[in-house]
Amino acid sequence: MITSVLVANRGEIACRVVRTCRELGIRTVAVHSDADANALHTRVADTAVRLPGSAPADTYLRGDLIVKAALAAGADAVHPGYGFLSENAGFARAVQDAGLVWIGPPPEAIEAMASKTRAKELLGIEPLREVTEADLPVLVKAAAGGGGRGMRVVRHLADLDAELAAARAEAASAFGDGEVFVEPYLEGGRHVEVQVLADTHGTVWALGTRDCSLQRRHQKVIEEAPAPGLPAALDDEVRALAVRAARAVGYAGAGTVEFLVAGDRAHFLEMNTRLQVEHPVTEAVFGVDLVAGQIRVAEGHALAEDPPPARGHAVEARLYAEDPARDWAPQTGRLHRLAVPDAVRLDTGYADGDDIGVHYDPMLAKVVAHAPTRAEAIRKLAAALDRAVIHGPVTNRDLLVRSLRHPEFTAARMDTGFYDRHLPGLTEPAPDPHAPLAAALADAHGRSRFGGWRNVPSQPQTKRYLMAGEEHEARYRHGGQGLEADGVRVAHADAHLVILDVDGVERRFEVSRYGDRVYVNTTALTALPRFPDPTAQHAPGSLLAPMPGTVVRVADGLTAGTPVKAGEPLLWLEAMKMQHKITAPVTGTLSELHAVPGQQVEPGMLLAVVKESAP
Repeated sequence: MITSVLVANRGEIACRVVRTCRELGIRTVAVHSDADANALHTRVADTAVRLPGSAPADTYLRGDLIVKAALAAGADAVHPGYGFLSENAGFARAVQDAGLVWIGPPPEAIEAMASKTRAKELLGIEPLREVTEADLPVLVKAAAGGGGRGMRVVRHLADLDAELAAARAEAASAFGDGEVFVEPYLEGGRHVEVQVLADTHGTVWALGTRDCSLQRRHQKVIEEAPAPGLPAALDDEVRALAVRAARAVGYAGAGTVEFLVAGDRAHFLEMNTRLQVEHPVTEAVFGVDLVAGQIRVAEGHALAEDPPPARGHAVEARLYAEDPARDWAPQTGRLHRLAVPDAVRLDTGYADGDDIGVHYDPMLAKVVAHAPTRAEAIRKLAAALDRAVIHGPVTNRDLLVRSLRHPEFTAARMDTGFYDRHLPGLTEPAPDPHAPLAAALADAHGRSRFGGWRNVPSQPQTKRYLMAGEEHEARYRHGGQGLEADGVRVAHADAHLVILDVDGVERRFEVSRYGDRVYVNTTALTALPRFPDPTAQHAPGSLLAPMPGTVVRVADGLTAGTPVKAGEPLLWLEAMKMQHKITAPVTGTLSELHAVPGQQVEPGMLLAVVKESAP
């Protein structure tokens, strides 16, 4: 019987495994990099072991250090979570060779399925060996790992070599394996998968289907179970194929078989030999704990002959620290507060006051709603996200709410091209026009009881804010009947709560402030100084770092004086395990180049300047 588990992972999934272990009475051991020294997963585990360094290659991808940590902490089992070494057969063997229990499938099954190229060959599906114009578009894909890293859609043959190189580099950084392959890219398909759970006694459960079609950069954003609208025959087909794939490799534990569904046909994509990020929707529908199931299978227990019956519908949204309106740029900084209504499930690796760094995936949390019907689950999840309190870096929260309420999604007509079609409309700013006034009134009360009321009554007080990229001025005065603002009656105002009477309807505004950053309900504002800093100006054509990260590559031959075209890639930044292209904003000449490979950059740092050509 397992008594102590080392979780060979970090963040949300490490906290998730610790939670189930605690419920089962199992002691837990966390591992952490230097960047994660005070991360939530280290605080909720019973004990923790340091992995020196911050980069994944030096820490969470060092199987030798993790095995050593498990032995030193007295653990008798290792749970890999997902990502990192979860699909590494060598690591699984090293765990077993050290006399520890591996909470995962046999290494032989991992070898058969963890490489997507070998998995396809096992099922008689050959990847593209040579790509021609007739094959386009194609998808370049990492053979190991997942999560959208190491994936590139290629629509022009001339781009293939560059995208292969970028995918290899990204895959090597994320998974320690730079192998990639090429397969046809099917436009307009749905991403459907089947959750399996198998024991060592020959029983394999197919725990229904999931739809994961809403994706950005081939990484899932919203997932649900069961997959809506599948014809009964197709549903039976994918579940049967998933069971057959698991039996073919002697699978044990939790795994997922993924398909691209187009029309009434299902195309096999891969088998993930690990727990999936989206496993909570299956847990909600079937009333199971998949982590507990993994542990019991690893202990040798047999599953019941049949899985429990499905009940209702569940939807999950991944909350990321990123800006969808700026090419999904990851965001960093202090997470001051994260709270969602109790009606939904929150799986997170962060707590109030934690810092979001540059080294790892930008997912903050998963929010999951379960209800008797799909429509009710969607409504519940959208409302919970809409009411969530998120104070810190920019997130994709508004995008999630709008996606859940989009008619294409509510009618279950979505596919993997959803964001390609709808992103501009889903990211259109919609700030609350009364937020600046509420922020100004709260600020006046917060500074002092009488501060802000010293002007002559006829002279209004003013305060400037940046909101949704635009400057707004709030104006108010202290009159004979109390606070007044043009067209709005101030019913109440203190440092944290402002109530405005707008056309006879009282609206409540909860206000929080962290330095110059102000949150009014769900609207974020930045308080502006009375006198702007004249030095904070940049020449036209300046390329500024959009995020913290590392310069991993500069275009070949690029130097000051090089002519460039608008949209041409000039350099690449790596942040949060993804590579981001920085392109020329205009056609002209590169007049300055400050970025060099290996350089660490912060947001707003000047990377280069392009001088536009005369028309």
